[in-house]
Amino acid sequence: TQGHSTVNGRSYATHPAPLTQVGALLEARSVHPGRSAFNHLTALAHTHGIPRRRVEEVIDIAGLTDAAHRRVKGFSLGMGQRLGIAAALLGDPATVILDEPVNGLDPEGVLWVRTLLTSLAAEGRTVLVSSHLMSEMALTADHLIVIGRGRLLADTTVAELIRSAGGASVRVVTPQPEELKAHLTAPNMTVTVTP
Repeated sequence: TQGHSTVNGRSYATHPAPLTQVGALLEARSVHPGRSAFNHLTALAHTHGIPRRRVEEVIDIAGLTDAAHRRVKGFSLGMGQRLGIAAALLGDPATVILDEPVNGLDPEGVLWVRTLLTSLAAEGRTVLVSSHLMSEMALTADHLIVIGRGRLLADTTVAELIRSAGGASVRVVTPQPEELKAHLTAPNMTVTVTP
């Protein structure tokens, strides 16, 4: 796959301070395992001209204060995700791109990401999230772009996608339709058996 993208009309490489324009979480494990979260973020901040106080802010935002000085190699997958999100937010960017941000997070972490995404969007930032968890996207996204096998399948609102996909309807093919119908009888449920 190849292509070209721009952020605010410019390629990423031509931005004078790219982390202040766009922050991205693409691979949470792309951190030197011997560094602490604090040292990793401090190095990023230093190379991009970001004040050191911002490192402490994003560590707090990501809920990593207690683990900030531990080596990253001891981090769980969820803690690695939090560190990746902290790095994405380091430059306080207007555009945030997160690839599978809830990967490896416990339910509390998933709720944290959901709240974070909503608050970033409410601040006027552009938030792009790739996820295979459509139920999670239905709770956080206001617009969806669905891509399957490299093709654009939908570019729509969550409500419109649900409506066009049949809403609350589910089609099941089974060799025992009457037996299935007997098991699915519940209030507010309609089961239709077709040949």
